[in-house]
Amino acid sequence: MRATARPPQPLQHPSLACQSSRHGGYRALAWLGAAALALGLAGCASGPTARLPQPAELAPMPLSSRLSDEQAQQVTLAALGLVGTPYRYGGNTPEGGFDCSGLIGYVFRTQTGLVPPRTVAALDGWGQPVDLAQLRTGDLVLFGNGGPPSHAGIYVGEGRFVHAPSSGGQVRLERLDARHWARQRISGRRP
Repeated sequence: MRATARPPQPLQHPSLACQSSRHGGYRALAWLGAAALALGLAGCASGPTARLPQPAELAPMPLSSRLSDEQAQQVTLAALGLVGTPYRYGGNTPEGGFDCSGLIGYVFRTQTGLVPPRTVAALDGWGQPVDLAQLRTGDLVLFGNGGPPSHAGIYVGEGRFVHAPSSGGQVRLERLDARHWARQRISGRRP
């Protein structure tokens, strides 16, 4: 009988040697996965252990503001004092009427000396973002429907804001949770 020569076999790690060709690939993957897991765990176990933050450390940091508490109160009172002023597109005075950004500009200019941007889109980048749960009087609230904000008002506390809506014809005081506003995407800004 004549012996046939077998082709040379690639060198393999003994743990990768296959008992049958059907399960060989799975064993190789299992061995590689176990090695990777062991290396990953060894890396996680080395070095100093992480300290979990304590509840007091997780409390939100207070936001700084260009406004003192007194100025924020003055902004609120001035905004409330303009309720009933007629709406006018492009308006920015009590005599000529207000649109929403004109109302904000007038109140902040006269009460604090700050000159906010003239458009709602620009107001969206003015000051710092503030979570709605952390709103304080004098903050801005901006409203939109998925895109950039299209309307803005001044937060006056207790879930209420003053704004100059185009519908209704005059500056008014409304609640953030009113049906129309609650359906909008609302964001807060702190000047």
